Amino acid sequence: MIAHELVETVRANATIDWTLRDDVRAKLRVCVKRVLRKHGYPPDQREQATKTVLEQAEILSAGWAPSRAAG
Repeated sequence: MIAHELVETVRANATIDWTLRDDVRAKLRVCVKRVLRKHGYPPDQREQATKTVLEQAEILSAGWAPSRAAG
């Protein structure tokens, strides 16, 4: 459930050049931390989890572009 909400949140807030823009990355970090906090994720593990989520999103985001353009 957390993973599904994280994917939706990142996809909804990611822009085309989000991997290059620090302001957009900062906004995504805040969004991810908010989802983790909402679901009771341990505070001492949130920073590493946020880093992991954004790293994975960066890898997967190449496949998101066509579906976002079509949708």
